[in-house]
Amino acid sequence: MALSERLLLPLLNHLLDDAPWATERLRPHAGAHLALFAGAFRVHLGIAGDGRFSVAETSATPDVTIVLPDDFAARAMVDRDSLLGEARLSGSADLTEVLAFVFRNLRWDAEADLARLVGDMAARRLHQGALVAGAALREAGHRLGANLGEYLSEENNGVTANRHAVQAFVIDVDRLRDDLARLEKRIDRL
Repeated sequence: MALSERLLLPLLNHLLDDAPWATERLRPHAGAHLALFAGAFRVHLGIAGDGRFSVAETSATPDVTIVLPDDFAARAMVDRDSLLGEARLSGSADLTEVLAFVFRNLRWDAEADLARLVGDMAARRLHQGALVAGAALREAGHRLGANLGEYLSEENNGVTANRHAVQAFVIDVDRLRDDLARLEKRIDRL
């Protein structure tokens, strides 16, 4: 078993253990094989009879192939919806639909996992603190990006064009196109 499979398989099965609805949806597809690709990351998984994932032979032809963007790890942490939107699934239509539904709706209950380690109250406070910290980090990242964009377009002598300059350029190009079309018509009349 490859390192990527040793890391991903327990994680996925842990999420499935907390979501009986997901294993019920996967169970009818027992024996199916799926291949997951994201840059150099390659994982071959099978669906076991209990609706959980298992290791599959890499030589077998996958029933479904899932191709994730190369920046999947960062997107999984920051913007899971964009990651799922960029994923490309191909293969068996029924299984593809089931996998898309399961992966879209599968959620990690971090607070429940923390509660097993530190108790309910501490887990609740740690989870709430992590949510606040995550929101603050996202907001700081958005502000940093906006400030950097403004600096590059406004303060740094035109390294990038600002929105107004681009809009003016587009208007000028449209005007030039229309003038050229009128000139071509005049020339054709001569």
